[in-house]
Amino acid sequence: MNGAERHEPWQLSRRELLVLTGAGVLLAGCSTLDEVQQPPRIHTVTELVADRPFYVAHRGSQDNWPEHTAEAYRQSVEHGAKAIEVSVHATADGVLVCHHDDRTFRMTGEDVDIADATYRDLESLSNNARDWLGPGSQLLPIPKLEVVLAAHADTHVIFLEDKQGTNTTALLDLMDTFKDSQAHFVWKLPGTSGRYAEAAGRGYKTWGYFTAEEFPQLAEFAGNFDYLGINHAATDEEIVEACGYGKPVICWEVHTRSERDRVVGLGVAGIMCANIPYVMTDGPRETADRFVTGTRAAGDLPFALAWTHQPTITPDSSSIVLGHPDKTSYCMGSMCPIVEESYTLSCEMRWPEKLPQDSEHAGIAFGQRDDSVYRVREPSAVGGYHLILRPDGTVELLGRQSGEVSGYNLGTIQSPAPQSGQWVRFQVTVTPESITFGRVDLDGGSDWTATTDSTTYRGGYFWLCRNYDGVPPVEFRSVSVKPAGVPVASVGRRRADA
Repeated sequence: MNGAERHEPWQLSRRELLVLTGAGVLLAGCSTLDEVQQPPRIHTVTELVADRPFYVAHRGSQDNWPEHTAEAYRQSVEHGAKAIEVSVHATADGVLVCHHDDRTFRMTGEDVDIADATYRDLESLSNNARDWLGPGSQLLPIPKLEVVLAAHADTHVIFLEDKQGTNTTALLDLMDTFKDSQAHFVWKLPGTSGRYAEAAGRGYKTWGYFTAEEFPQLAEFAGNFDYLGINHAATDEEIVEACGYGKPVICWEVHTRSERDRVVGLGVAGIMCANIPYVMTDGPRETADRFVTGTRAAGDLPFALAWTHQPTITPDSSSIVLGHPDKTSYCMGSMCPIVEESYTLSCEMRWPEKLPQDSEHAGIAFGQRDDSVYRVREPSAVGGYHLILRPDGTVELLGRQSGEVSGYNLGTIQSPAPQSGQWVRFQVTVTPESITFGRVDLDGGSDWTATTDSTTYRGGYFWLCRNYDGVPPVEFRSVSVKPAGVPVASVGRRRADA
């Protein structure tokens, strides 16, 4: 670009405007060039940390998109993140790339040491998060840092970490090339590292994060940084201690709303968030499951936040299979909290391979006040209801108090036993006064429903569950929530033994 055409990053040159106009890109109704040239909103470090809480997209929000990819960063900011966290490695030929691990195996399946590889060696690799996000997740390349910064460093805040610890000068030199760079970059590093001084000396804010192993040294090193970091698994006492140094504390990595609320309640200022579209909001995003897309919806999470525990999403059958060897639960957070006082929750369930043992069952848990982990036959921080189907056809509604292992019976229906591979449809209608539950896949209608007057749990979160370890897997589909109509009269329905 010559000097006559110089403009701000958000502006279009006259030549670019002519090209776009000729291509038909300008929208109808834009009567002046000024309407096209509206600048994007600029987010700075000062603005960011003034929010309570403030959010940083951890690895580009890896619960939603393949981590540390250009697409993850782009989607994070489009979903409202003012800041993204970027991990950096240098290749053998000096190219700075965005990647968390020293080696590429976890994300690409190919075991390449980045420090020993050229960028050409990495170009053929793809980040594959399908075991975590589902088979519909995109296969995406390892991006160059310069491309990511060109897209976001002028408008957003970048928490930048030199994972190798050998690229400080190169990274700071690159950061310095951006306009108002001190307003947009935060230098991120382990809390016990001494590599903060050069960044601070150039005017950059620094964030030192302390792992469980490093936490005992917090008092010694806290004074080195502008912001402190602590892991979400830290105890309440540790988080309060970190917040006591009078500096904004950022908690990483936060996946759920209940995690967010806990740490914010203890004094944490910032959330380094792995689930931006979900945790940055408090309402439901969906009214029905999205299994048909082959990609996990934002807020849907297994009880253990590990790739090994993610159920199998099968888009061809629009279903999800809970087949992990442990007793399993899966939060349908994308549809939560249910906000209607009266609503109908329904789903279909089957055992696709064979029926379980007589004492084993599966179903849906609902009425939980938040997305704290809820598992059958395991103490949970929240109470709620659990509607189950046993292999002999028994349908039971149970209530369970927080901290308890066993539930208490609120009603039983003896329906026909399901067959292996047969879809069974549950329906629960919740009102402020009662719960009506049962099977709606059978002839006879009201013969297979019951009502209880229990009003103990009216939280808006629910889970898909099974109570046993090992096989067989259980499969769910057609999960939906809708407002309930005028309550149906109880005439002709069986009353629950409650």
